Amino acid sequence: MSGDRVGLLWRAELAAEIYAHLSCIDVLEVNAEDWLDAPARTVRALRTLGTQVPLTLHGVSMGLASVAPVAPRRLARMARLVDAVQPLAWSEHLAFVRGGGVEIGHLAAPPRTLETVEGCARNVAAATRVVGAAPMLENVATLILPPGSRLDEASWLRQVLAATGADLLLDLHNLHANAVNFGFDAHAALLSLPPGRIGEIHLAGGRQVGEASPRLLDDHLHAVPDAVFDLLECVAGHASRPLTVVLERDGAYPPFATLIAELERARQALARGRLRRDHEHRL
Repeated sequence: MSGDRVGLLWRAELAAEIYAHLSCIDVLEVNAEDWLDAPARTVRALRTLGTQVPLTLHGVSMGLASVAPVAPRRLARMARLVDAVQPLAWSEHLAFVRGGGVEIGHLAAPPRTLETVEGCARNVAAATRVVGAAPMLENVATLILPPGSRLDEASWLRQVLAATGADLLLDLHNLHANAVNFGFDAHAALLSLPPGRIGEIHLAGGRQVGEASPRLLDDHLHAVPDAVFDLLECVAGHASRPLTVVLERDGAYPPFATLIAELERARQALARGRLRRDHEHRL
């Protein structure tokens, strides 16, 4: 399927290598919080980067998946940045990050209930009004099952998508980590999601933590595992629209050639999935 894009999370530490390899990079994702308070000339530089390679903006601090409303000032700041940068899309996590006025400093998975679905719908509606475009919504990894949950992860995601009308940023390592940690089938969960609502994909790596009850931690510091590339091939065969695929790496950077090789492996997985989908549709 034409229109698929494969790219990287922008990191200042990688800037020189990114500029030197723009011909290998279809898209860059930018963490919005790094730019919300930047001076105007710095934001203009980001806009200039966007004339060389398409950009997406990714937020981490709104806490959309909460029964508590998002503060209007947070939405206003995002709206100003989106207006200044004019990205392809903007996104946020399906998480809560504060409670009772306390910032918890973590993207916490909310209880999977109809109440959080409804709260998320209200927050996404407010964000869409203020920013002028709906955010893509990203599934999050968790080391514990959210207390009070009454829905499994895939069912809750489907309910959120139906209630908000927003599209899904499907983080495949988050899905893989949750499947490993809680014993469900990641492929089956993926295939239960509406194929026309998956618009963006995140790839990352992680590591096992704990001894008595080991868990897979999504840390963005390790190579993308084979299981996640298998899920990428699966989603390429399932999704009915072009996909934007972003490799996230937050530190412990390998040689840049290794990251470029991961981008190429992602393109190959996409191509295999698209070919299988086309073949199945012809049968």
